[in-house]
Amino acid sequence: MEEKILTTKKNGMAVLILEVLLYIVSILLILGGINSMIPGGHGMNIAGIAIGLIWSCIGWILIPGLKVLQPQEALVLTLFGKYVGTIKGAGFYFVNPFCVAANPAAKTKLNQSGDIDAANKGLFKKGAEQEQAMVSKKVSLKVMTLNNNRQKINDCLGNPVEIGIAVMWKVTDTAKAVFTVDNYKEYLSLQCDSALRNVVRLYPYDVAPNVDTTGDGQPDEGSLRGSSEVVAARIKDEIQSKVAGAGLEIIEARITYLAYAQEIAAVMLQRQQASAIIDARKMIVDGAVGMVEMALDKLNANNIVELDEERKAAMVSNLLVVLCANRDAQPVVNSGSLY
Repeated sequence: MEEKILTTKKNGMAVLILEVLLYIVSILLILGGINSMIPGGHGMNIAGIAIGLIWSCIGWILIPGLKVLQPQEALVLTLFGKYVGTIKGAGFYFVNPFCVAANPAAKTKLNQSGDIDAANKGLFKKGAEQEQAMVSKKVSLKVMTLNNNRQKINDCLGNPVEIGIAVMWKVTDTAKAVFTVDNYKEYLSLQCDSALRNVVRLYPYDVAPNVDTTGDGQPDEGSLRGSSEVVAARIKDEIQSKVAGAGLEIIEARITYLAYAQEIAAVMLQRQQASAIIDARKMIVDGAVGMVEMALDKLNANNIVELDEERKAAMVSNLLVVLCANRDAQPVVNSGSLY
């Protein structure tokens, strides 16, 4: 179904003023007819009373046709079950009073901007809830932010991770959004969950050997933690391919939370700590060997002292102990002979 924009003129104020004037005229006609019944009057004005009563009874029918739209809002109108068009743009409109606004997602409250959190409904007064219900049939064209609940998903290595995303989206085709799917908000939320699961299972949490995340058959260094921009772009494209038919546009998707699942978080933390310690020790040993080599070269080049192989080995051993130790070395002064 294609969207049809109604070029309705913003004549709601004119109709409202006319409605008020006609009610004033009807009241005057009724009062004038009643006044003519008083002794000394000019005769009963039955026609005036009848016209005034008829308008008083049916004049309210035009009132439902008055529609007020704020910026970035739209109304999808149906007439006796048939889609007649959509009005967009801020203004005061008058449409067919028998037209009904359609929005099946009006009462759906998700964890997103523009929606009232279902857990906090008790904080709102009844009058505020009624006011919200009156404007809920309008379709918002603003950019919305959807924060889906965190999901526990196994990465490509089978490790359970918890991940959450924020999706920025908006409605681009009101007819498709309202009539193509039953509830476009719930549809979007489910597609976000599905796309997140499909993409996350292709990546490891950290860089792992012999893992292909791009599908080209070659191992790469893609990971959830190190390639968050690439992962977010793939999630966005995955969601967009699913919701394009529902008249929705995905502007951006971002990872808002990423961590190992609670049951393996402690073990993975120890693993990361061990890996960091090994890397640090490797760097310290490499630096210490280089410093010992430099020291021996300096001693030989400047002819400061001649050392045999046994003394060189002892010197190397002592220097490595001093340079690789976790604590500061305690100096020992030898006041005797070198040999």
